[in-house]
Amino acid sequence: MRSKRNGTQRQTALVTGGSGGIGLEIAKVLARKGFDLVLVARKRDTLEAAAGQLEGKYGARVQVFAADLRRPDAPQAIFDFLHNENIPIEVLVNNAGFGLGGEFADTEIRRELDMIQVNIAALTHLTKLFLPSMLKRKSGRVLNVASTAAFQPGPLMAVYYATKAYVLSFSEALAEELRHSGVTVTALCPGPTATHFAASALMTKSRLFAAFGMADASVVAEFGVAAMMHGRRVAIPGIKNKIIAQASRFSPRTVTARVSRMIQESN
Repeated sequence: MRSKRNGTQRQTALVTGGSGGIGLEIAKVLARKGFDLVLVARKRDTLEAAAGQLEGKYGARVQVFAADLRRPDAPQAIFDFLHNENIPIEVLVNNAGFGLGGEFADTEIRRELDMIQVNIAALTHLTKLFLPSMLKRKSGRVLNVASTAAFQPGPLMAVYYATKAYVLSFSEALAEELRHSGVTVTALCPGPTATHFAASALMTKSRLFAAFGMADASVVAEFGVAAMMHGRRVAIPGIKNKIIAQASRFSPRTVTARVSRMIQESN
């Protein structure tokens, strides 16, 4: 059920990975714009802390749902919960994701399979579940958080880069399919951003994070939400990131792979 404030109906946005990093910053922007929220992440305590912050500062109504998107049944559980609560989702933000650095021959396959499940399968499944109701209403927005990694192969983070290439390709294709439907799809492609991503990916010493600098997550979130609200298909925050993304389109793939490896290596 849509909640009402001051006699007007408020729309609801679902944000995965919404308890921290870019996801929480996106939730803040949406709350400030008048959306109610459903936040999804693995840990209930961090979700509830984020919800309290958003409700206290922005007056949004925030529901939380603890789910591990590494589990294939998690997207359906999220959808069923919201269906049973009669909470329609007008904005879907597929933000949850993680990376892993290292030589592919040496990295842990379980973590990489979990990465594919979260970064690709869960994102696809959630979009499949929530899209039909948006199409029925002829209104809705999907924001998929990809990365500048989507534009080139990524030696030393091979699986992560490949997952983000999927997110970008999927988003662009779906956006074209939905061109006249009233529903938009945006791929947000940030570069290195100040979150816990680098530490969890074991990449804090790489040149990518140590030498190239990191964007503020709140700036990335503002840019991404604005692009989504304008219906843009691909959103790359920052001039440097735009140049890198475009340069990779015109360079031989072997060259971009070598440059990417150099950037990923430790200083």
